[in-house]
Amino acid sequence: MTAEQIRLVQDSWRQVHGTVQPAAPRVAGLFYSRLFALDPSVRPLFKSGLQEQGRKLMAMISMAVGALTRLDTIVPAVQDLGRRHAGYGVEDRHYTVVGAALVWTLEQELNHHFTAEVEQAWRAAYHVIATTMKQAAASEENA
Repeated sequence: MTAEQIRLVQDSWRQVHGTVQPAAPRVAGLFYSRLFALDPSVRPLFKSGLQEQGRKLMAMISMAVGALTRLDTIVPAVQDLGRRHAGYGVEDRHYTVVGAALVWTLEQELNHHFTAEVEQAWRAAYHVIATTMKQAAASEENA
């Protein structure tokens, strides 16, 4: 990722998430609604309540976005997340639909601020995180 892409992701996340926590449940709800609309087969993978899952999702995105300038500091946590998700039954193909749901959610929230450059930056950030998670899951399966 370029420095400009990192800035775009961080700035747009502040717009989406805001400094007020009440935005988080709504944004997470939008994300999960879109995810299940795109691929209803992923719904059974979510054993815990979606409210709790949404809190975890928003916290994870915030952590990742905040660490984009120093990704090495979160790689172990992202790898662990990938291994855990594999244990939950998440497959490589699921990362594509999650990415699509994330981009759609951001587009809904950012509206006219969701430019082509912002979209490209988010796709790059998601690619880095998803690839790290998938690689960790694959190495766990091959161990």
